[in-house]
Amino acid sequence: MIIFGTKGYLYQLAILTLICGQCGNPSAHTLRKRVTKFTLFFVPLFPISTRYATQCTFCGAEQKVTREQADQLQAQAAAGQGGPAYGQPQQQPNPYQQ
Repeated sequence: MIIFGTKGYLYQLAILTLICGQCGNPSAHTLRKRVTKFTLFFVPLFPISTRYATQCTFCGAEQKVTREQADQLQAQAAAGQGGPAYGQPQQQPNPYQQ
């Protein structure tokens, strides 16, 4: 008897501040990589498919992106160009300062 199947893995690659295409709010988006692997006797052997997507943390809308776009977004996050770093507050101008 041979037992085989597939198993899915979800990796969070980065968190970016982007404008959502669905709700239009500038909010944090998670860049995720979903990998499906072939398993034999419950041991993952090789990937069957790899998909990338961004998900808005405000409305939950998910948008598929290509591998090249995912690489660009991940490079932006590493360089700090995707807005403020995750967990750090945005700096607001002080209207009382002259």
